[in-house]
Amino acid sequence: METFLLLLRGINVGGRNKLAMADLRALVTSLGYRDVRTLLQSGNVVCTGAGGAAELTEHVAGALEDEFGVSVPLVARTAPEWRALVAANPLVGATDDPKLLHVTFLSGAPDRDRAAALVEEAAPFAPEQLAMSGAEIYLYCPGGYADTPLQNAFLERRLGRTATTRNWRTVTALADLVGTG
Repeated sequence: METFLLLLRGINVGGRNKLAMADLRALVTSLGYRDVRTLLQSGNVVCTGAGGAAELTEHVAGALEDEFGVSVPLVARTAPEWRALVAANPLVGATDDPKLLHVTFLSGAPDRDRAAALVEEAAPFAPEQLAMSGAEIYLYCPGGYADTPLQNAFLERRLGRTATTRNWRTVTALADLVGTG
């Protein structure tokens, strides 16, 4: 049995894709996953089950569409992957305010050339900072995430991967929830 962290993008944001977290927990449980918990109202799920992260995202995505007519991007990580990405954040020292740090989770590691081009393209957005590590992008957004050009759509176009972003406070709260913090 593996512990997974599942991130849904665009749930309960801006009046669209409304989904009660109780309904989401019930749905994931009905798919055979155990110990299903959610954090906040924005589609952060922790559960245990057999199989891999890709299988989990496929099952949940299909069930969300079938049961609720909701089609949103999903990204999953295992608890050990989560532990590693929390420890690897190179931007932790950039600020004392965790609301200014974010992690963008990609559906897979991007092509090396595309990743290198993104790092170069992002440099002129200073004081924003971007650092890549595998399938994660660490962001420091001193003006706040809402005003950065380094948002999901921009990153998806550049990297060809699904992306969803969480602030550092949520990332560490999820780490605490699964005992990896």
